[in-house]
Amino acid sequence: MDLIVSVDRNWGIGKNGKLLFSIAQDMEFFKDTTLNKAVVMGRKTLDSLPDGKPLRDRVNIVLTRDGDFRRDGVIVCNSLEELLDEVKKYPEVYVAGGGEIYKLLLPYCDRAYVTKISAEADADTHMVNLDNEPDWITERSTKDFTHEEFTYRFFVYERVRQK
Repeated sequence: MDLIVSVDRNWGIGKNGKLLFSIAQDMEFFKDTTLNKAVVMGRKTLDSLPDGKPLRDRVNIVLTRDGDFRRDGVIVCNSLEELLDEVKKYPEVYVAGGGEIYKLLLPYCDRAYVTKISAEADADTHMVNLDNEPDWITERSTKDFTHEEFTYRFFVYERVRQK
């Protein structure tokens, strides 16, 4: 599995169930990266999408503790074990949030696509800071792009597996 996320300078990812920033190029990057792939998210992340509908042209997998949860166009998993069995069916899987899902699934990810925004927002949800994780390294990054009053950059992190 891989992970895809957009973070502020403190690795904040959201506030009140919404993204911290809306950057067209970042949204396009997310779409291009995950199109025709499987995406894993929590129920709250699914609910935060327009009309609470699954992402088009992707396999949408939702991990939730709610055993009664159902939504058209979504595969529902109620445990980590069930999710790990489900994702084996797909050649490419992206973890797409939210905060609890990122933390839970980070140990199962080998690569992380991180859009780092050089601004601070009043976040109530954060991602693990991969810069402070000894088993994650920056594989590559882009140049800075500008959006309104701040810059952002796309990073690819890779997990370094100990032998």
